[in-house]
Amino acid sequence: MSPAVFRARDKRFPLDRVYVMGILNVTPDSFSDGGRYFGEDAAMARAVQMAQEGADIIDIGGQSTRPGYTPISPEEEWARIRAVLPRVIRETGRAVSVDTFYPWVAIRALEAGAHILNDVTGFSEAMFQAAAGSGCGCVVTFPRGGAGADVCTAAHRFFLDRLEMARRSGIDGEQLCFDPGIGFGKTMDENLRLLARVDRTRVPGTAFLMAASRKRVTGFPCGDPPFAERLPATLAAHTAAILGGADLVRVHDVKEGVQAAQMALALRQAKE
Repeated sequence: MSPAVFRARDKRFPLDRVYVMGILNVTPDSFSDGGRYFGEDAAMARAVQMAQEGADIIDIGGQSTRPGYTPISPEEEWARIRAVLPRVIRETGRAVSVDTFYPWVAIRALEAGAHILNDVTGFSEAMFQAAAGSGCGCVVTFPRGGAGADVCTAAHRFFLDRLEMARRSGIDGEQLCFDPGIGFGKTMDENLRLLARVDRTRVPGTAFLMAASRKRVTGFPCGDPPFAERLPATLAAHTAAILGGADLVRVHDVKEGVQAAQMALALRQAKE
């Protein structure tokens, strides 16, 4: 039997291996690397480096969504990424994701060639309508907390609801990738449960992304080191998620993330 597939326009990701999504924040204020790649030349240099290090997908964000962030307008968000996006597609050859919750930005990103839309607010009807007909991949985040010990069940139910919403817009399951939303409105215990119990959260036949890189959950158990010193904890968190069945991980540190993902996949396959 052929493996399930995550499909994003002309890019196909068979779900019999693990894929690494590299983070490219074209922002002045992201929680970990704000300002480092805020500029076309710096962003392009980083995108090329991530591709060389083995990133399968490059995720471009023009707006910080860190805790307490101040939203910017769709026009300003698009102004930050519109020159970078087509260059990253052209010069890296990788699948390119755009991190946005604005349908207006999503439409323009797709017109510019983006393969994936990554909406940390969980995809509204308007976002699915923006994606409809394009064949793009959709990363759908569970953006809420408050369920406590039942957070995995709550996330799973949310994903099933979004699966039906997507289908009403003509988007099938192969285009969906679900993200449990580590750090978005959740307690530390909820974040840890989601990392540890991918099997209780994922929807069979669809892709599953874990995105814990450098987040608060990777600092709390380790004495709260600075963001830049959370690589070991990030690798541990993502390894646990991959062993539990995650198909993709979203990372700041691509070279290390790729190597860890390869090892974790080998261990997962050895259990089968």
